Amino acid sequence: MTPSRVSVTEAAVALIERMQALHGPLLFHQSGGCCDGSAPMCYPRTEFRIGQRDVFLGSIAGCPFYISGPQYEYWQSTHLTVDVVKGRGSGFSVEAPEGLRFLIRSRVFTDAEWAELQAAGEPPRGEQQAS
Repeated sequence: MTPSRVSVTEAAVALIERMQALHGPLLFHQSGGCCDGSAPMCYPRTEFRIGQRDVFLGSIAGCPFYISGPQYEYWQSTHLTVDVVKGRGSGFSVEAPEGLRFLIRSRVFTDAEWAELQAAGEPPRGEQQAS
């Protein structure tokens, strides 16, 4: 079985479920950049447009998770875990009013995981269906 590229903590799942109850279906997008641009952003699915260069890493808590193409080039050998901490995130991400923010915890794939991912090929780009 191919290793996952993205996972989620139980605390983040609880917040995602609360946000889904308020906003409906959601998606995550990880862009590059500084400040809030380096945090995973959570949006209602109908309010964020996925580009053809965005890379689909998988789904977390029923939400598709994308990363910008250039950021993927930097982080492709890294497993991402979405977590949540106290604090104010970006005003555009749905959790901002909650006094909590999503963040990424990361680790480099093991040699065995990386070999499996390389054998599986590149992840898809552009909008995908959530699983």
